[in-house]
Amino acid sequence: MPEGLSLLTAAVIGYLFGSIPFGLLLTRLAGHGDIRSIGSGNIGATNVLRTGSRGLAAATLAGDAAKGWLAVIVGGLLGPMPALVAGVASLAGHVFPVWLRFRGGKGIATFLGVMLGLNIWLALTFAVAWLAVAAAIRISSAAALAATAAVVIVGFVVEPPLVAAVIALMVALLWWRHADNIRRLLAGTESRIGDKT
Repeated sequence: MPEGLSLLTAAVIGYLFGSIPFGLLLTRLAGHGDIRSIGSGNIGATNVLRTGSRGLAAATLAGDAAKGWLAVIVGGLLGPMPALVAGVASLAGHVFPVWLRFRGGKGIATFLGVMLGLNIWLALTFAVAWLAVAAAIRISSAAALAATAAVVIVGFVVEPPLVAAVIALMVALLWWRHADNIRRLLAGTESRIGDKT
């Protein structure tokens, strides 16, 4: 397959995987209605937790991470660069899903799945940093921001410059999606893990 076609194929596959809105689908199947009308209105696991169901939140986290991981694995069948492209596209699909008028989630779990597919050390870096910050202050957004920043730093150590730069761009997108959270963090009004609102 020509390189251009393989990259395009990887991008399409990655986007379609990423655009599956697990949080929305699972909460509807469980009888909680539209998750976008609850809490922050986000379709991710942190907001799903506000339904009171840890199981649904865990399933959403697993699904959102799995689609990022699977995109990289399938893209990798076409080569290393298509794997990276598929991972980026899956994150874009989650954040901008065509099925939800391009209004998706914030991308943290999907990003973790992409890192798991690309390099286990990046995924471990994320997990350790997230758990450490979440345990210390119980604020999911702060844990996510710290974990993604840690991945960027480690990425420039363990990955080629191009891959590390792409990861940094992905993290920039994630931070942009967390602009409201950052403002609330600075104001001291950000909600904590387990809060209903």
